[in-house]
Amino acid sequence: MAKVKVAFFCTNCGAESPKWMGQCPSCREWNTLVEEKVVKSKNDRVEQQANWRQVGNGAAAAAAGPIGKGPRPVRLDEVTAGEVERMIAPDRELNRVLGGGIVPGSIVLFGGQPGIGKSTLLLQLALRLGKRVLYVSGEESEEQIKMRADRLGGKADSCYLLTETNTDKLLKHAATLKPDLLIADSIQTLTSPHVDSMAGTVSQVRECAAELQRFAKESGIPVFMIGHITKEGSIAGPKLLEHIVDAVLQFEGDRNYTYRILRTLKNRFGSTDELGIYQMEAAGLREVSNPSELLLSERDENLSGSAVCATLEGMRPMLIETQALVSAAVYGNPQRSATGFDLRRLSMLLAVLEKRAGLSVGNQDVFLNIAGGIRVDDPAIDMSIIAAILSSAQDVMVPPNLCFAGEVGLSGEIRAVTRIEQRIQEADRLGFRGIYVSKYNTKGLDPDRYSIRIHTVATVRELFDALFA
Repeated sequence: MAKVKVAFFCTNCGAESPKWMGQCPSCREWNTLVEEKVVKSKNDRVEQQANWRQVGNGAAAAAAGPIGKGPRPVRLDEVTAGEVERMIAPDRELNRVLGGGIVPGSIVLFGGQPGIGKSTLLLQLALRLGKRVLYVSGEESEEQIKMRADRLGGKADSCYLLTETNTDKLLKHAATLKPDLLIADSIQTLTSPHVDSMAGTVSQVRECAAELQRFAKESGIPVFMIGHITKEGSIAGPKLLEHIVDAVLQFEGDRNYTYRILRTLKNRFGSTDELGIYQMEAAGLREVSNPSELLLSERDENLSGSAVCATLEGMRPMLIETQALVSAAVYGNPQRSATGFDLRRLSMLLAVLEKRAGLSVGNQDVFLNIAGGIRVDDPAIDMSIIAAILSSAQDVMVPPNLCFAGEVGLSGEIRAVTRIEQRIQEADRLGFRGIYVSKYNTKGLDPDRYSIRIHTVATVRELFDALFA
C-alpha cells in the first residue's frame, strides 16, 4: 500500500517542511510554502531502511565484501581524465554558448518569456542536427509541431515526436528509441506517477527533473529541457531545478524587435561570459555573426543626439548606437525616460554633467534610447551616453566616424574599462576613424597596431571641449 503524506514545499528553494510557516526556514523568503501530497510506496521505505541498516553496520559490510555493483570510492590520482567528444550542433551561436558543442550525458535548461522563441530554437536544432532526436511535447499536438516544422524546414526523417507528459512512459520510449538527443518541452508539463500532485508543482518539477537527470547520466544521452519563467523573470519551480542541471540558458529579447539573445547563467562545461545573438524571421531564428553591422545599419549620420559605443556583451565586442533627446519641459515636471538602460544611472550621469560640465538640465526633459531593443549593462556605455546628451543639448552632431568606450565616475572622471583592445579592434574593423577612451586605459596599449586613431580623455569636461569647443 502506498502511504500518502502531506508536506509543505518552498516554491523558491524547494525546501520541505512538515508544517506551514510564514517564512521558509531555508531561504528566509515569506509566504512561499505550499501544501502538496507525497506518495511513498512501502517497498521504497523497506529498501531505504535496509540501506540505513547497511550503512550502520559498515564494519560488517566491509568485511563481507563489496557493496553491490554500483560506483565505489576512487582515489583522485587514480582517475584518468579524457577529452570529452562533444556533439557539434549546426547552430554556431548555440555551440558558442554551450562552450564548444553538446556534451554527452549533459542536461541543459532553457528559460525565457512566453513567445520569445524557445520551442522554435530547439525544434530548429532537432531538424538540422542530422542525428536521431526525440522531441517530447506536453504543450502542443503533433499537428501543431508539424506545422511549425514545415515553416522552419530541415530534415524531418531523423526527428521523432512524442506528445506525452508521463515520465515513466516517456523514458521507456526513449530507452527503446535510443536517440542522440532528447528535448522536453516543457519540464512544467511533465508528471511523475511517483508523486501525487499536479503538473508544475514544486514536487513534480523536482522529481521529473531528477528522473531526466538520472536518464541522461546513465545513458549518456544529452537532455534539453524548456522551463517556464515567473512574472519576476526567474525560472518557475524550485531553485533546486537550476542546481540539478549542467547548464542554464536564458533566451531573452523584446518581442517588438527581431533580435534575441541567448545568455548563459550557468555552465559546467564552459564559460558563462558567452552569448548567442539571433534574428527572428519568418523561416525561424537566424544566427547573427556580426551584430554591429545590423545595429548600425539604420543610423543617420546627419542628426544630433546620437553616439556609438564600443561595448561588450559577454565576451563579444559590439558597436551599438545610443540616442538622446534633450528638450524644454513645457508640460510640468521634467521627465526622465530610458529604454534599454538603467534609469537611476541616467539620473546619476545627468547630475555629473550638471556638476562637472556646467550643463543645466534641471528644467529639461531627457529621453534616452538604446537602438535595436537591446539592454546594455556595460559601464563602458557611459561616455557615449554623455556624448549623445551633450550633442542633443548643443544641437551639434557628433562626427559619425567616432565611437566611445569609457565609464564615468561621480567626480566626472573617465574611468578605464575592461578588454579595451577588443573594443578598439571591433571599431577598427568596421571602419571608424577615431575612438575616445580613458587615459588610464593606455597602459600597455600600442596605438601603432591599429589604423583607427585613439583619443584619450580624463574628465567629462575634457570630452566636452574635444567634441564641441
